[in-house]
Amino acid sequence: MEWKGTVMRTRTLFVALLLIAAASTLAAPQAPKGGAQHDPEIIDAQGYQKLLQQNRGKPLLVTFWATWCEPCRDEYPMLNELAKQYAPQGLKVVGISMDDDGDLILMRRFIARYKPVFRNYRKQPGGEAAFDQAVLAGWTGSLPATFFYAKDGRQIGHVMGEGTRDTYEAAIRSLLAAGSN
Repeated sequence: MEWKGTVMRTRTLFVALLLIAAASTLAAPQAPKGGAQHDPEIIDAQGYQKLLQQNRGKPLLVTFWATWCEPCRDEYPMLNELAKQYAPQGLKVVGISMDDDGDLILMRRFIARYKPVFRNYRKQPGGEAAFDQAVLAGWTGSLPATFFYAKDGRQIGHVMGEGTRDTYEAAIRSLLAAGSN
């Protein structure tokens, strides 16, 4: 049970650092922004299935992340780079934040910092087990988690836990090749 204490201390430290950063940002003069920033759309299990249907015909990578998940924070910028790199070959990337309502400000800042080129959603609070099972039977919701879908909508692979760039590139190349058959 010692790891739970470590996770909570890490999360508390991360939240404290983000709050300090947020306070210093609010104190600094802000340049006007080109457009209003919107929160990611909330998605539930049914919405996830609809998302998959809307993306049939495209090779799809769906990554699940949260601001409190250190490996997610490490992996996210790399996934953004890969989304840029493979978009010309037809790869569609979608992110789904698993943050709670209490982490909404942190999620906003995270997205503003990394400026993802792919659309992000936020999982609807509650119903975790049903949502997780809609994604993959037996998935416990552990993060980070990334799922790969072929053009025909079949889930053809996943990466559970933090993956390396080489792991992701190999999976993306396989995904793109599966779509060219």
